[in-house]
Amino acid sequence: MKLFHLSDLHLGKRVNAFSMLEDQDYILRQILTLMDAEHPDGILLAGDIYDKSVPSAEAVQLFDWFLCELAQRRLPAFIISGNHDSPERLSFGGRLMEGSGIYLSPVYNGTVSPITVSDAYGPVHFYLLPFVKPAHVRRFFPDAPIESYTDALTCAVSAMHINTAERNILVTHQFVTGALRSDSEELSVGGSDNVDAAAFDGFDYVALGHIHGPQNVSSERIRYSGTPLKYSFSEANHHKSVTVVELGAKGELAVRTLPLTPLHDMRELRGTYNELTYKPNWVNTNTEDYLHITLTDEEDVPDAMAKLRIVYPNLMKLDYDNHRTRTQLQLETIGDIEKVHPMDLFAQFYAQQNNQPMSEEQAALIQSLIGEIWKEDL
Repeated sequence: MKLFHLSDLHLGKRVNAFSMLEDQDYILRQILTLMDAEHPDGILLAGDIYDKSVPSAEAVQLFDWFLCELAQRRLPAFIISGNHDSPERLSFGGRLMEGSGIYLSPVYNGTVSPITVSDAYGPVHFYLLPFVKPAHVRRFFPDAPIESYTDALTCAVSAMHINTAERNILVTHQFVTGALRSDSEELSVGGSDNVDAAAFDGFDYVALGHIHGPQNVSSERIRYSGTPLKYSFSEANHHKSVTVVELGAKGELAVRTLPLTPLHDMRELRGTYNELTYKPNWVNTNTEDYLHITLTDEEDVPDAMAKLRIVYPNLMKLDYDNHRTRTQLQLETIGDIEKVHPMDLFAQFYAQQNNQPMSEEQAALIQSLIGEIWKEDL
C-alpha cells in the first residue's frame, strides 16, 4: 500500500503580511500532479489544514477544491485537525464525505475507531487522532493519572486497543520529544507539550503533523512530513517534499520523499546596498522570491525597503548588520525557551524591568499563579 503523507498546509496563512494563498494553490496543484504520476492508494493529512481556527473564505474554498480533486481521483484521504484548526469546523459534514472517501477526524470523544482498508497483504487500520491536550483526554478518563502530554497520548492510544498482529497507522498532530522546531511553529514554554515516542509503540507508521521541517523521530516509523511550503526564514535551507510511505507485509516499511518546488522560494541575501542593486549581481537570480535582506552598510540607507523592492518586489524583511547594530545594548539572552521553566523566565523579566530580583513573597505568588494557569491548560 502506497500513501502520501502531508501536513501543516496552513491554508490562508500570511507571512510578514504577504498572503500565501497563491503559493498554496500552486503547491497543491503540484502535489496533485505527483499523485497522478505516483498513483498512491491514499493520502494522510496530519493537521493544521488551516492557519486559523476561523479560516478565511478563500482558504476554505481552496481546501474544498483540493478535496474535490482527491474525491474525483477516488483517493481515500485521512484528515485530522491540528492545533491551528477548529476540530468542530473541520469535521463538519464528515459523515457525509465518507461516501466520497474523505475521512475527517471528529472532535475527540475518548474513542477513536479505525478505518480499515485492505490490500494484497490484508487489512490496514487507520486511526485518526486530532490534536489533543491532557485536559481533552482527562475529561473522558477521569480516573487515569494524566498529568502530561505523554500521559494523555498514552491513555488515548491504549483506549484504541489496536491489534498489533495486523498493520496499523496513526495520524496525529503533536510535538514528539527530539524533533527539531522552526520559528514558524508555536513554542510551548518549558517544553510542556512534549510527547515521548514510546506512546506510539505498536503502530507500523505514525504520520505526524505540527513540526515544519521534514524529519524522522527515533526511526522512519515515526515521521513528520513537514510543511509543503516555507513559512519562516528559519526554514530557508529546508528542502520541502511529500513523504511517500509504502507498506508491505507486516513489518515491511519503506519511506522516501518527492521534492516540491515553490512558486516563490524563501531566501536570505546579505551585502551592501550597492552590491545588491548592482544589476550584474542580481540579473541571474530569481528576484521574485520572498527575501530577507541584511544590509551591511555602515550608514543606514534612506527608504531602503522601498528602494530595494524596485528590484526585489517580494522583499519581506530588512535588517542591518554593522558596527552600530552589533554594539547596541541587548537584553540578556535566555537560551532555548522550550527548556526554560516559566518561573525562571518571569524571574529574568522581573529583574530586567526592576533592576532587582523578586522577593520571596512575590516569587511564591507567581509560582502559585503559574500552577493555576498550567492546570487549566493541561
